[in-house]
Amino acid sequence: MNDTSLRRFLVEDLQIEHGVCVIAGREAHHISRVLRMGRGDTLVLLDGKGGRFLAEIESVSHESIKVQIKKSLDPVQPSQFEITLCQAVIKSASMDYLIQKTSELGVAHIFPFFSSRSVVHLEGDKRQKKRHRWMEIAHNAAKQCNRDIPAEIGAPTAFEQQLTSLRKAAGLKVILWEKETSRDLKGLLQDHGPDEFMGMVGPEGGFTPEEVSNAQAAGFVPVSMGSRILRAETAALVLVAIVQYEWGDLRIG
Repeated sequence: MNDTSLRRFLVEDLQIEHGVCVIAGREAHHISRVLRMGRGDTLVLLDGKGGRFLAEIESVSHESIKVQIKKSLDPVQPSQFEITLCQAVIKSASMDYLIQKTSELGVAHIFPFFSSRSVVHLEGDKRQKKRHRWMEIAHNAAKQCNRDIPAEIGAPTAFEQQLTSLRKAAGLKVILWEKETSRDLKGLLQDHGPDEFMGMVGPEGGFTPEEVSNAQAAGFVPVSMGSRILRAETAALVLVAIVQYEWGDLRIG
């Protein structure tokens, strides 16, 4: 049986003892209550660290599911390079959509930030709650698109703090800016071989000239994606799709 046709479930801290493990919590509820799977059904377990296992349900109880591990499965072929998306926090539904779709497109890390033109501001516990929600979205997207390791979601930070932490990051680093007239993203990618890639996308109101200047000082290259003015979530998706087409998973040949 081709394991890509089986339901996939991500269980962090997967504990396997003598070929058996117990699934509890949200995934157990989804398996038994939502999908109505039961004894004898086969599924794929992901541990979130690159491991995947073919398993068969042995028993179902009110709060947990016991499964027998049949064998380890070959991991999905990893990307040749990692894509990191530095994304200004935008309105809730748009941010959720962005996290989901860029995860499906293979982004390895998503680092949210707040800049001077950010419309959304999260304080205190709200930041952590939002991060947990985004992590859940990334985990679900990983299962959907057959990736072994979900995108890492960083803690939301201030723009300047993020620049400081990424100043020494390796690879090609770009910042999308609608006022850039001399460099376009596609041309820049074609001038560089496949490498670690980091893209920075602003909030609904875009970046200020001062922020772009500060990003340049941290090693980011301002680029344009043409004459179209895109919504923040659209810009992020187009950015990742172009990088994957030119360098990675969407490239032909």
